[in-house]
Amino acid sequence: MRCEERFFETYHRDAEGISFSPYRICPIGAHSDHNLGKITGLAIDKGIHIAYSAKRNGVIEMSSLQFPKRAQWHIREIGDKTGDWADYLRGATWALAKKHSLNTGLCGVIEGSLPIGGLSSSAAVILAYLNALCRANDIRLAPQELIDIAFDAEKNYVGVNVGTLDQSCEVLGKKNYLLYLDCADDSFELIPTASEMKPYKIAIFFSGLEHSLAGSKYNMRVDELRSGVYALQAYAGMDYGKFEQANARNVPYEIYLRYKDALPKPWARRCEHWYTEFRRVEAGAEAWRRGDIEEYGRLSFESGWSSIHNWESGAPEQIKLYEIMRETSGI
Repeated sequence: MRCEERFFETYHRDAEGISFSPYRICPIGAHSDHNLGKITGLAIDKGIHIAYSAKRNGVIEMSSLQFPKRAQWHIREIGDKTGDWADYLRGATWALAKKHSLNTGLCGVIEGSLPIGGLSSSAAVILAYLNALCRANDIRLAPQELIDIAFDAEKNYVGVNVGTLDQSCEVLGKKNYLLYLDCADDSFELIPTASEMKPYKIAIFFSGLEHSLAGSKYNMRVDELRSGVYALQAYAGMDYGKFEQANARNVPYEIYLRYKDALPKPWARRCEHWYTEFRRVEAGAEAWRRGDIEEYGRLSFESGWSSIHNWESGAPEQIKLYEIMRETSGI
C-alpha cells in the first residue's frame, strides 16, 4: 500500500501497524438515522488504511495521501476545529479522551482506496484512526462503544448532524450479510444472503465529484425535517420540548398523514422521505430475508427517487447516474 511506502519515506522506518476501516453502502435507509429511523447497509472491501506507529511523547502527527499539509497536536491539547481534513481526527481524539485515559500519541499516513465522499469516508477515517489510537494506548473498545465514540466525534466536534448509520455498517458489517439496524435502540440483525437468492455483485459508480458533509446542505435538510416534526407535534397537541429534541420516530405516521398538508412544502417533503423510507427499510429487510433481490432492488430505486425528489439531495451528475442505472438492464 502507498501509505506504508509514504510512512517509510517520511520516518525512515517501517510502520508498527496498519489500521483499516471499510466504506459502506446503504441501498435503503438513507437520510433517516439522524431521526432514529431504520437502515439496511453493507460494508465493502474498500476503505481507509492507516500506516502508523506510536509516539511516546503524546504528539499526534498525521498526513494524508488525499490532502496536503501534515496535521499535528497533543493528545491533551486538541484545541478547536480548524476546518481542515484533520478535524475528524481531532474530534476522534477528543471523543476517546472523554472516555479513556490517553498517554501515547501517533504518527501515521492515511490512504483512501476510493474517491472522497459518498461512501462514508469521514466515518471510515475516524474508525480507522480510533483503532490505531486505541492500540497505541492499549484500549479495547466493544463494538457499540466504538460506534458511539465515532458518532460523538463527527456530530459534537466536527458539527455534522449525523446518525449512526455509517459507523454501524462499518463496525458491524459482515461478508454475505445485510445489516438491519434500528437506530432508536441500536438493536440489529445480520441477515444472511439466502441460498435461493440470485447471484449478485455490488457496483460503485463514481460521479466525478468529491464532497464533505460538513460543507454541504446536509445539516439544513436535517433541520428542515426537525422543523416539520416540531410543527406536527404542535398541530397534534403532543408534548414537545426543545427544537433539537424533535424526532420523527416519536411522531406516529398517522399524525404525519393527518397534518402533512399544513406543513411548508420543504418540511413536508423531508417528512415524506423519512416516513416512507422507514417503511421501505422494513419491507427491504423482509425481501432480503426471503432471497428476493429483485424486490430489494426495486425498493432501493424507490429510495433513490425519494432522496432526489423528497430529500432533494444529489448533484446533477449523481442524479444522472441514477437515471442511467434505472435504464440499464441487470441493475
